[in-house]
Amino acid sequence: MANWFFRKRKKLKDIWPCQEDGTPVKPAFLTHVGGSELDMQITLSLLDAYGIPAIDRYPNDGDFGRIVIGHAGGGTDIYVPETMLEEARDILNAEIVEEQTDEN
Repeated sequence: MANWFFRKRKKLKDIWPCQEDGTPVKPAFLTHVGGSELDMQITLSLLDAYGIPAIDRYPNDGDFGRIVIGHAGGGTDIYVPETMLEEARDILNAEIVEEQTDEN
């Protein structure tokens, strides 16, 4: 298994789950986030808030675009541990419920 996802964020190695034999769980594709860098950061922060480690990869020439124009024009692919994939999908697909307050 390639270790490309550990090179980018050193802290990720400490929080990424391992299998019983001590090897890291394989990353699984969760979603593609188009739009701005802020959209990607919001998605990563949401997953982090629920304790799901995530990594981002820039498909195609995204790394080059990030250097030249400051963001990946092709969007960002987000990966999570394959053991947490269903939970991460549920979090991203959940409906937002606003709390009702009685102000009388």
